[in-house]
Amino acid sequence: MSQSHIIELYNEQGYICDEELLLRAAGLVLDAHEIAPNTTLSIALVDDAAIQALNVQHRAVNAPTDVLSFAADFPIELEEGEAYLGDVVIAYPYTAAQAEREGFSINDSLALMVIHGTLHLLGYDHDTAENRQNMWAAQANFLRQLNIDTAIVPAHEADHDT
Repeated sequence: MSQSHIIELYNEQGYICDEELLLRAAGLVLDAHEIAPNTTLSIALVDDAAIQALNVQHRAVNAPTDVLSFAADFPIELEEGEAYLGDVVIAYPYTAAQAEREGFSINDSLALMVIHGTLHLLGYDHDTAENRQNMWAAQANFLRQLNIDTAIVPAHEADHDT
């Protein structure tokens, strides 16, 4: 992982996870897309109620979900040479339940959420068949780099159809 990006991980609830894996996952995506050095993004692990509130506010969906991304509408300069990319918000309990149900580790599932959310920050979407194919191919590439079974993507796919 490049040391040139600033990736902040917020885990105020103290959820047990491999924080280094999550930082590495985001870094891989940023490096592969040649994102400018000193670009900042945040990853927040929250509870289901917090992500449900965000889902209601920003998507008018009154339900929890696994991951939401909030790209900066315009490049926010923090200090000279630093830009703010946006936030990836992950519902830890939702993702943990999903991982257990599908038979994957919580850390692998969280890494997928980080990759998925970071790709959204970079403009990827899954709103059309072509966009979905491109995004899922990118996810699979990063999962392989982290030695995570790519079968995890179809297991979580249904949650990204809403």
